[in-house]
Amino acid sequence: MSTRMNAGVRSPTLHDVAREAGVSLATASRSLNGSARKVNDAYRERVQAAAARLGYTPNLSAQAVAKGSTMTVALVVGDISDPYFSSIAAGVIGAAEESGFIVTMAVTARDSERELALVRALRGQRPRVLILAGSRTSDEPSQQALVAELTAFESTGGRVVVISQHELPFDTVLLDNYGGARRLAAELVGLGYRRFAVISGVPSLLTSRDRVLGFLDGLAEHDLTVPADRIVHTEFTRDGGFAGAVELLEHGIDDVELVFAVNDVMAVGAMSALREAGRIPGESIAVAGFDDIPTVRDITPALTTVQIPLIDVGRHAVELALAPRTAGGTEIPVETTVVIRESTPARK
Repeated sequence: MSTRMNAGVRSPTLHDVAREAGVSLATASRSLNGSARKVNDAYRERVQAAAARLGYTPNLSAQAVAKGSTMTVALVVGDISDPYFSSIAAGVIGAAEESGFIVTMAVTARDSERELALVRALRGQRPRVLILAGSRTSDEPSQQALVAELTAFESTGGRVVVISQHELPFDTVLLDNYGGARRLAAELVGLGYRRFAVISGVPSLLTSRDRVLGFLDGLAEHDLTVPADRIVHTEFTRDGGFAGAVELLEHGIDDVELVFAVNDVMAVGAMSALREAGRIPGESIAVAGFDDIPTVRDITPALTTVQIPLIDVGRHAVELALAPRTAGGTEIPVETTVVIRESTPARK
């Protein structure tokens, strides 16, 4: 006879499911908790059908304690409103779901102390994988504590993957920020540009630093430079790009042919500021960015940029996390590609 629970009495337990299916408690548990031990297909189907009839929901917290982890990938990003991070997140989610994992997400707001606090909180939820996406900085006071937390997480069977620079001693999906910016500079010189300005993030932000250095080195190969007063530092956001362009305009950039913003959202903000000042992007002044977020293909003019395959980056991070460990850690380099669009027409 069925032991279906009456509504309002109590929630069904694993014991109820085992009794309903006519199997042992151990078989019911292994059938529902993803155990590596083989369960006869017929038994497993009986258990799953019984659980469905009873409305039984596994206790994931108890399973995490028993197994040491959950079927969860924890993703930590700097700013989910930034298409750079949301594109990476889409890749993480897609690859995780294909492997039977679910994804939880936390946002640091680019604050290293908040990042540390989030990692500590996430450790308590026992995810199988912890992915940190976003640029590191050269002055993180909490980096030593962060490494200690992540090392402790891995010592209990978890896996850490970092996306961006190899500044932390863990498996890394490595982005070629320097090389991409260097190639962009060479392409722009080839289009006839000679006088540049740069809108950068704060000097301590490693992604911004690498992109500026690559761009300047690419220009130096052609005996070109960017004067110090034509390089401004601002927030790594759309509004930061707008403010950076305003600062350049205040300094006077009538002779500048092209503004390079070190990410696309900054470039979009810069284009708005330039347009408000009567400098029409793609006509009286050129603009280039970096990342190739989807938005920049549709704005007017479409933005010249350096493409990072962001969804693939997220997928690589999950694949690396689920692959066997290697001695000394693993790096997966991700190539970047210069994409020339209407915002940088060839100069005559």
